Amino acid sequence: MRDQSRHEAETVERFLDSTLASVDHAEEIAVGVAQRAGFEEDDLLKIGMAVRESMVNAVVHGNRYNANKKVKFSVINNSQRFTVRIVDEGEGFDYEHLPDPLAPENLLRSSGRGIFLIRQFMDELQIRRLEPGGMELVLVKYMAAK
Repeated sequence: MRDQSRHEAETVERFLDSTLASVDHAEEIAVGVAQRAGFEEDDLLKIGMAVRESMVNAVVHGNRYNANKKVKFSVINNSQRFTVRIVDEGEGFDYEHLPDPLAPENLLRSSGRGIFLIRQFMDELQIRRLEPGGMELVLVKYMAAK
């Protein structure tokens, strides 16, 4: 939930390097915009974690730390929605057939929970493969309760 008295629109767009430092930078930007939008602490933590997981996926699995590849990152806050868009330049993945992170054989794995967590922390998650390459994740948190 948010304070209805603050509702100025804000957009931030960046092209980020494929480094873990960019993961931190993206999280700071998103949480800052969300804080200015009036989200409460619990939602700020959820947004931060969802952005962090998305950026790690883009940098590590998508761009594979390739210095020649960038991550396009944007945050848009308006009176109804807080939207984060993350686009990598990787080969993509089959997001419709991801292993269930809650299945007994996957519980002790060190990875594989990112998309699951993002879905839990955000109100919407859209994933699509881009042509000629790359993946786009769009994360949405509603400004008011659904």
